[in-house]
Amino acid sequence: MLLGLTLAACSSTPVPDWQMNAKGSSERATEAWLSGDSRIEVAEFARARAEVARTARPDLLARLELLRCATRVAALELEACTGFDALAADAAPAEQAYARYLAGNAQAADAALLPPAHRGLVSAGQSDVSVIEDPLARLVAAGVLLRRGAATPTTVQAAVDTASARGWRRPLLAWLKVQQQRAQAAGAADEAARLQRRIELMLR
Repeated sequence: MLLGLTLAACSSTPVPDWQMNAKGSSERATEAWLSGDSRIEVAEFARARAEVARTARPDLLARLELLRCATRVAALELEACTGFDALAADAAPAEQAYARYLAGNAQAADAALLPPAHRGLVSAGQSDVSVIEDPLARLVAAGVLLRRGAATPTTVQAAVDTASARGWRRPLLAWLKVQQQRAQAAGAADEAARLQRRIELMLR
């Protein structure tokens, strides 16, 4: 999910300072956002962006903006990816395909350009996100499916379980609310009440 900002660990080439700094700040920003700390996320993302901007490469900034947008999709904040849109003209085809994927608009031709974990959702109509190994990628995939109206109860449960296991408060709250809304729509009052107790536990 760092979208090519780092070099392979086995590389003998020295890693530039900007790259290491951007990696560290982007990781901290991602964790802060998912944990519900917007203040730290804003500060760390600004640091990551400043480091990448040192390269004067809009394609790398576009990747960083996509990472930020992916964390929003994971937490079901499905607004437009404006940070990427401002850089889209200089983004590579893979980044443009990923942006369409996050927006729920990916086409079959985009599948080969997507990260491996996400290709099946576009090329094969996959809906079982539990097979995706990386927790953040799993939540992003679930968010994309929800955006497309294709999230099954199994999808939603996988997202809840993933966020809960990682202690990611922001996406967990969002996915529990989806689960609760579906329970209410189905007339499952006991289940809706159980989910409300989980939500209240986080909000104390």
